[in-house]
Amino acid sequence: MRPGGLPSIPEQTARTARAAFPGGSLPMRVRDHLAEVFDDALFTDAFPDRGAPAQSPALLALVTVLQFTENLTDRQAADASRDRLSWKYALGAELSDAGFDFSALSKFRARLVGHGLERTLFDRLVEHCREAGLIKAGGKQRTDSTHVISAVRDLNRTELAGESVRAALEALAVAAPSWLAGVIDVAEFAERYGPRVDGWTMPGSKTKRDRLAQVFGQDALVLCRAAWSDTAPVWVREIEAVALLRQVMVQTYIIRTDGRGREVIKKRDADDSGVPPGHIRLASPYDPDARWSAKGDDLFWLGYKVHLTETCDTLPEAEAEAEAEAEAEAVRLPLRLITDVHTTEATVPDVKATAPIQQNLAERQVAPGEHYLDSGYPSVDLVVEAAGRGIGMVTPLLADHSPQAKAAEGFAKSAFRVDWKARQVHCPQGATSAGWYPVTQHRRDAIVIEFARADCRPCPSRTNCTSSVRGTRMLTLRPRELHERTTTARTEQDTESWRAKYALRAGIESTVNQALDVTGIRQARYRGLPKVTLQHAFSATALNIVRLDAWWTTNPLRKPRTSRLQRLSHQLAG
Repeated sequence: MRPGGLPSIPEQTARTARAAFPGGSLPMRVRDHLAEVFDDALFTDAFPDRGAPAQSPALLALVTVLQFTENLTDRQAADASRDRLSWKYALGAELSDAGFDFSALSKFRARLVGHGLERTLFDRLVEHCREAGLIKAGGKQRTDSTHVISAVRDLNRTELAGESVRAALEALAVAAPSWLAGVIDVAEFAERYGPRVDGWTMPGSKTKRDRLAQVFGQDALVLCRAAWSDTAPVWVREIEAVALLRQVMVQTYIIRTDGRGREVIKKRDADDSGVPPGHIRLASPYDPDARWSAKGDDLFWLGYKVHLTETCDTLPEAEAEAEAEAEAEAVRLPLRLITDVHTTEATVPDVKATAPIQQNLAERQVAPGEHYLDSGYPSVDLVVEAAGRGIGMVTPLLADHSPQAKAAEGFAKSAFRVDWKARQVHCPQGATSAGWYPVTQHRRDAIVIEFARADCRPCPSRTNCTSSVRGTRMLTLRPRELHERTTTARTEQDTESWRAKYALRAGIESTVNQALDVTGIRQARYRGLPKVTLQHAFSATALNIVRLDAWWTTNPLRKPRTSRLQRLSHQLAG
């Protein structure tokens, strides 16, 4: 690669594009305003210093961004670079330029993923916007997540077992055909695993399906034992499909010895031999990072999760009043730009994403002063840690989930008075705790409070206060600062003023919808977490460019459009 920027726009291309689009178009405005963002130097680490000249990564990055602004396939994007005048202007291509083969885009993405450059262009655009004053640290930002459906089929456990054997056989037939022919009956396996394993073609009776699942397990065991034998080449077991087959076999089957001493392979039962937890359980032999997850009672999906963070600064009060006046000139609204995009496996809870997101924002010098999030993101520990970095988290802390608080009977934790100096807790009936025990629970500091039996058992409120077999009430408190912060936050979030302030968070839902409509962000284009991360980074970049284009083309002096009904109202009033 020979580092450089985008090529200059040929005179004929510029003249023809300007004649065809006097007011410009999105690709043309991207070239005019953001040419410096697309620089080959950003991708230097992905290309060697020697060898044949490579296609300009800056050009491929620009094509990829334009591709995502219209949710095009690779073929459609390559065709657009050949037959669209506005794209030729953006790419600095001659009118007669034949473009490139669509496979170049796939190879470009593979290079980025292979060198950890999935977010490079997105980060560069955020940096450019920060330098231009469009994004500032210390403002308001909001975050929300949405599910992402993987680019692989949904498989039940039996289908997964059979398809994993098939995937391993297909890989070995290419990489080690001679070795494979020596360890299995190729004709028999070819008949069984020629077509893809599909539930629609499986036997109808449960007995036959169970027998087929056992056959899949036996075949998987034969392949795995052959691959991990002392006589097998080491590199055979390093083939991804073979390694995944072994994982699928372990999570799906259990090997036992029957009464006659014979080895029996049996499908695992959740109630008997157990199955692995969802965050490590493979769901496809073709996407090792896709996971099954659920949200509520209605949403159940296989794939990933993406978190989007955007600026949400509001108009000053004076400007807001001016905008509300019908005869006033239009006030340009604050620009909403995405400042971070964070992709995780589907089973990762939102609370685990809070710290990485805020860390990313701080590293790019765009950390917010107020961070608006829903109740899935915070914990009191995170709120305190964020405050130490100058970030105020505007988010509802989860309510007290104790049985007493849920039933609204007896005494919830908030009804007890804590004397931190005396290291005692006083219950609403006047009893004083008998034990104060600092402990560590789930790697966090906590304090366990115990009341004496002599106080609890004769208490008239005991049946409502505790259902403990011992008949005594116990409390678990966090250290003083965290406890008081939690109490204050729960009290504050019940006020109307806090609810009015928190209403600003709801706007992130429209951003999620825009990302879905413009870039198709909820459907994974590629397989594997790194490539899906790349997709989301380019989706966020494309979304920012769409918003910037709307910003560039908005005339701040243009009066707001008046509807026919408003004009009629003015006429009648006059």
